[in-house]
Amino acid sequence: MKHTSRRNPSRRTFLRTQAAAAAALTLGRRSRGQASPKRKPNLLFLWTDEQRPDTMAAYGNRVIQAPNLNRLAAESIVFRNAYVSQPVCTPARSTVMTGLWPHTNGCTQNNIALPFDVPTFPELVADSDYATGYFGKWHLGDEVFAQHGFREWRSMEDGYRRFYREGRDMDKKSDYWHFLCEQGYEPPDGRGDFSRNFAASRPFEHTKPRFLELEACEFLRRHRDEPFMLYVNFLEPHMPFTGPFDDLHLDDVYVPENFDDPLDETEPEAYRRRRAYYFENGWGDLPLKTEDHWKRLISNYWGLVHSVDRAVGGILQTLEDLGLMEDTIIVFTSDHGDMMGSHRLLTKTFSYEESERVPWLMRIPGVRGQAISDPVSHIDLVPTLLDLMGAENGAELPGKSLRPLFEEGRNPGPVIVEWNPAGTIDRSGRNPGGTIRLPDLPEGNSFRTIVTPDRWKLTLHTLERSQLYNLNDDPGETTNLFFRPEHRERIRAMTAALQAWQETVGDTLPIEPIWT
Repeated sequence: MKHTSRRNPSRRTFLRTQAAAAAALTLGRRSRGQASPKRKPNLLFLWTDEQRPDTMAAYGNRVIQAPNLNRLAAESIVFRNAYVSQPVCTPARSTVMTGLWPHTNGCTQNNIALPFDVPTFPELVADSDYATGYFGKWHLGDEVFAQHGFREWRSMEDGYRRFYREGRDMDKKSDYWHFLCEQGYEPPDGRGDFSRNFAASRPFEHTKPRFLELEACEFLRRHRDEPFMLYVNFLEPHMPFTGPFDDLHLDDVYVPENFDDPLDETEPEAYRRRRAYYFENGWGDLPLKTEDHWKRLISNYWGLVHSVDRAVGGILQTLEDLGLMEDTIIVFTSDHGDMMGSHRLLTKTFSYEESERVPWLMRIPGVRGQAISDPVSHIDLVPTLLDLMGAENGAELPGKSLRPLFEEGRNPGPVIVEWNPAGTIDRSGRNPGGTIRLPDLPEGNSFRTIVTPDRWKLTLHTLERSQLYNLNDDPGETTNLFFRPEHRERIRAMTAALQAWQETVGDTLPIEPIWT
């Protein structure tokens, strides 16, 4: 494939399927007429920050210019309804990296450091044959320091310094900071940080996606003859919602179908106040009062996806040029979504689909590409990769491998999403703070969402109005059915399923339907 570029019970499942995994993944280089030597599968894990699914053709957007992601999707398993564990950065990332719920691993809000005794995927695999690298945004504590089983580390963010653990060097700069200096840029006051706005306003060749592309390609070339696990995490299309391709889609951009949903009194009051906040204040220098204002912002957002696509194209082209494509499992996903105009809302933290759902692609050598509509969860990502890579470990994880789904069509059951409010104390007894909160949001509200295989969705809030949607008929979540008497039995049954999940995973949040 050519890519365009500028240059628990789950444990028993793992054990039963290791042999099948090794047989199904006929990984190895192929040379003229010779059987390929078997080698351990590589993992290339590409992910973004704040990317909603409908920024790719596989999820319905045939306008946005993302040819490399679209080509990857055509060769991949496409999970069309993939949900995060919690729709905000640190908690969602903690699940992607550990296979644990945020309430279990301790990362229940932004800027809590992942405890050292909670293993990430390479630590679970625990195979010294693998070269391991983590490049890009981490947001799980001590941002610029190698940790958690990754021997190579390329850092990119300097703005999390105040959240470092005690004893860390507060003067250490990210690798991207040094990259910008090498390009001739002068840091503020000689040693200050380059802001995200400064980085976003650079030409593409000096942006974070291009930096990550160069570093990732160099890693692949150095480790072409040994198995590797490489994670590459892009900040984009996360705020500040501007970049070198802001105008690329301006003539073709459109607002979401649920853009004009009025958010009536049956919806959470905080969501309606947040909508009013964006109308009154806009975002940064961008007003958000008219449809054209929103199109301007969405065009910028799509341009950031295009930046990621260019960088992904370069990485995949290098993988192909090195003859490693059929030795490598490729994952592409995001930590959470973004409302980006749906219900005239912005960013994440909401219980709506655009905040909770993400793109999720898996290109697996020897496994045909297909689109799967069953709801799936990031909680199953680590178990699935452990299964595919034939890794032995002693971890008891709450998720399960999705191989029975994409190989046999076996439904994985309901999906859960949690929300834990700001103010949680981390394991050191220190309140990390730092969560971006607007003044109109209530303190302490939590929720739990359940999405059933037949596409009904219930969200029970502790301090807000709860929500029920039939996603089959109302994918934009414009009609809250929670308060309609004819749905009470369904709500009771879905609540019982949620409570059963809570008992299984040790979630102690009191939840129950409140009809008034």
